[in-house]
Amino acid sequence: MSDWLQRSFSLKARPRGFHLVTDEILKQLPELARCRVGLLQLFIQHTSASLTLNENADPTVRTDFESHFNVMVPEGAAHYRHTYEGPDDMPAHLKASLLGNSLILPVGQGRLQLGTWQGIYLGEHRDQGGSRHLVATLQGDFN
Repeated sequence: MSDWLQRSFSLKARPRGFHLVTDEILKQLPELARCRVGLLQLFIQHTSASLTLNENADPTVRTDFESHFNVMVPEGAAHYRHTYEGPDDMPAHLKASLLGNSLILPVGQGRLQLGTWQGIYLGEHRDQGGSRHLVATLQGDFN
């Protein structure tokens, strides 16, 4: 029989950049350890931050992500009209749309079934975004 769990929680505030948050998320979901098979959906309730899955071992990946997205979506572009909250406002929205606001991850034997070098990233696209709110929905077969 399939069971559902839904929980809202906040990630601690972080500076602009890409941050591994896998462990912080897992601490909020102790029930995951009882899930034999299932899916975890993570949704970030913001339009200026994102979630993505990528390399979790080499910190230069996080630096390169930030550098690349700053070139791809620069601050101060003449065509931006939505600048009410500062020069990082519209670029943050664009970066969040490019990367996405949710992840769906497989669960098996009480843990996320991530690859060896995969981790969950928070993309913080504002200079001062504050804490970020997530909704986690776990569906699965529990012990």
